[in-house]
Amino acid sequence: MVSRQEPINHDLEECIENCTECHRICLETMEYCLGMGGKYADAEHIGLLADCAHICQTSADFMIRGSRLHPQVCAACAAVCRRCADDCIALSGDDAQMQQCAEQCTICEQSCAEMAMETWTRS
Repeated sequence: MVSRQEPINHDLEECIENCTECHRICLETMEYCLGMGGKYADAEHIGLLADCAHICQTSADFMIRGSRLHPQVCAACAAVCRRCADDCIALSGDDAQMQQCAEQCTICEQSCAEMAMETWTRS
């Protein structure tokens, strides 16, 4: 939690929000894909959605706690989000759920990559 004496880092707050939303959409998409079956329920795809949801939650947790290790976690989150977005795009076609997941993963990837780089350049 940010104390009142510290200035609010809007980039950090936005990244936390993006990670939290990506966590949510990946869990929703995982349930959707399991319900759809077939290629949507492929074990590797479901595993990637679970990985993405988990790393997004972890990344948000590290930023909320103000961990000095959050740049490394954000960098890992960006990499996982990129793979998840690519996987969802490959399955999407006209599927709105898959497109929404890919879009949120891309937003989170960009936000986390910027957060990781911004923090590294300040060190």
